[in-house]
Amino acid sequence: MLNIIWICFFLAAFFTALFKLVFLDDQQVFAQIMEAMFSLSKSAFEISLGLTGVLALWLGIMRIGEKSGFILLLTQSLTPLFSRLMPDVPKGHPALGAIVMNISANALGLDNAATPLGIKAMKELQTLNPNPDTATNAQILFLVINTSGVTLFPITIFTYRAQLGAANPTDVFIPILIATYISTLVGLLAVAFVQKINLLDKVVMAYLGGFTLVVGGLLVYFSSLPQQQMLQQSAAISNIILFSLIISFIFGAIYKGINAYDAFIEGAKEGFQTAILIIPYLVAMLVAIGVFRASGALEILADLARTLVHYFGIDDRFVDALPTALMKPFSGSGARAMMIDTMKTHGADSFSGRLASVVQGSTETTFYVLAIYFGSVGIKRIRHAAACGIIADFAGIIAAIFVTYWFFG
Repeated sequence: MLNIIWICFFLAAFFTALFKLVFLDDQQVFAQIMEAMFSLSKSAFEISLGLTGVLALWLGIMRIGEKSGFILLLTQSLTPLFSRLMPDVPKGHPALGAIVMNISANALGLDNAATPLGIKAMKELQTLNPNPDTATNAQILFLVINTSGVTLFPITIFTYRAQLGAANPTDVFIPILIATYISTLVGLLAVAFVQKINLLDKVVMAYLGGFTLVVGGLLVYFSSLPQQQMLQQSAAISNIILFSLIISFIFGAIYKGINAYDAFIEGAKEGFQTAILIIPYLVAMLVAIGVFRASGALEILADLARTLVHYFGIDDRFVDALPTALMKPFSGSGARAMMIDTMKTHGADSFSGRLASVVQGSTETTFYVLAIYFGSVGIKRIRHAAACGIIADFAGIIAAIFVTYWFFG
C-alpha cells in the first residue's frame, strides 16, 4: 500500500506539472518540484536529527518506568480493555504500557512525548510479530487509534489563533473535542469490522462509556471557564500530569531499589539508533508529499471540490479550509501551514479560519505516523492500516465541518 501511495504522489505531480508546462506555459513548475525535493529531503533529516534527543529522553524515562514496575501497574487498569481489543498481546506485556503512555501523551497534546512512546510501543508489538515485514492486527489497531486519537488540550492551535488576532482563541475547543472523539470512534469501528473485534463485549462497552463520560465532564468543566483561564489551566494540567508520571517512575525505582540513572542511560541509548532508522522512511514520505504539493495537484483538488459544491448549490464556505483537511493525513507541518494561511487570508475568527483550526485538531497525520512507526520496525506490508486510518480521518473532517457549522454557522 505504501508503495502504491508513494508512486501515485510522484505520478500525479509529474502529470500535473507537465500539463501546467504545456498548456499553461508555467516555466517554473518543474523547478519548484525539484526545489521541494531537495528542501524536504533536508527537512526530513533535520526532523530525524531533532527527534534524537527527545527519543533518548523518553525511551530512558520509559525504561525507568518498566524496571520500577510502574508501567505494569498503570496498564493493569486497561488490560481488560486491550486484552479484548488486542487478543494477540499477552497480559502484562511491555507493549501495553507504551501504548497507554502514547495515547495519554497524544490526549494531552504533547506531540514530542507521544512520538517516541509510540515508536516504543510499535517496537514492543514487533517482538510478537511472526512475520516481521507485515503489520499485525494489534499494530494496525494501535496505529489507527494513535492517528485518530482524542486531543484533550490542543494548546498549539490556541496559540496560533491568539497570535493571529482571534477574539477568543479557545472558542474552537469544544468543536475540536467533538470532532476528534468521532474520528477515534469511527477508526475503532473500522478496525473492529475488519478484524472482527467484538465491541459489544460488556467490558469494552463499559470502557467506552467511561471514556465518553470523562470527555463529557471535561467539556462541561472547560466550557464554563473564561478564555484566559481555560488556556492556562489546560496547559498547566498537561504539564503537571506528564511530570507527575515521571516522578512516579522515579519513586517506583527508589522503592524497588532500582538504579534510576543506569536504567535511564540504558533506555536512552536506543534513541539514537531509532532516529537513524527513521531517516530513509521519513525522507521518502516527505519528499513525495512535497512534490505533490509543489506541482499544484493539491490546489487542483481544492478547486474541483469548490466546483462540485457550487454545482449542488451547497454553502461553499468550508472549501476555503479544505487544503488543511486534504493535507492533514499526509503532513502535520503542511496542514499547520495551511491552517495559518487560511486564518491570515480570511481572518482567525472567520468561518473558514475556525474550521481550519477544528480540522487541524480533529485527527493526526496518518501517513506521517504510518511511515514513522512502521518504518521504525521495518514493516512493509501494512494491510488495512492506511484504509482504516483514512476512514477515521474522513470521519474527523466531516465531523469538523458539521460541528463548525453547528457552533459558528
